[in-house]
Amino acid sequence: MTALIALDHVTVQLGVGARNLTRLDPNLLCSLSEVSMSVNAGERVALVGANGSGKSTLLRLLHGLLQPTQGQITLSQNLRQAMLFQRPHMLRMQVNHYVALGLWLGGLAWSQAKTQAMDALTRVGLQDLAYRKARTLSGGQQQRVAMARAWALGPQLLLLDEPTASLDPHAKAEVESLMQAFAEERSEHTLIFASHNLGQVKRLATRVVYLEKGRVLADLPVHQFFDSAVLQAQCPAAHFFVKGEVL
Repeated sequence: MTALIALDHVTVQLGVGARNLTRLDPNLLCSLSEVSMSVNAGERVALVGANGSGKSTLLRLLHGLLQPTQGQITLSQNLRQAMLFQRPHMLRMQVNHYVALGLWLGGLAWSQAKTQAMDALTRVGLQDLAYRKARTLSGGQQQRVAMARAWALGPQLLLLDEPTASLDPHAKAEVESLMQAFAEERSEHTLIFASHNLGQVKRLATRVVYLEKGRVLADLPVHQFFDSAVLQAQCPAAHFFVKGEVL
């Protein structure tokens, strides 16, 4: 099976002038170090680990917001992707215009973009709020609007960085439901998401990648990752994390 996305010994250094590096600088910290992994179409990959482990850096790297200092990233040809952040930035415009803007910037006529935006808002259950100002919505509603905007673009790969971390339980369940619906809509739809919520990981993921200090220490099917005996044997650090012994 051809990988949708593949990383080969990728290292990312962040710091003053890091983007201009042609080789590793020992004076700069590595946010990611020697990461090699691949993701196939249709997988649902959860990135877990303590704060600062490299989850957000990895997602931004996959979305092209960061470039590797060393190593290589290979993407499937014509891969369409979108990314959701923990707190979406709402522009000063109506909800339907906010969703339509991404489509218009992608080349659609404004009238067509607005029609597709309304379809996307209906998909996430927010069609009745289409003419509200985006910034007046609740946190959960804003995240669903951001989901509609991403979904409207027709991505094959959806990247999500702690998309429910700041939401109440009801809003969290709504966003999880949308993530599940996206993954199940088409067999090639692929999710890669960072989460501190291990219950969410169990519910949504088919595979779990555990990071610590910028390195991938475990990469297992979800049922093996949550099998205490298997995880303890294969990666004691991840076992301690799941037990809550790592902050």
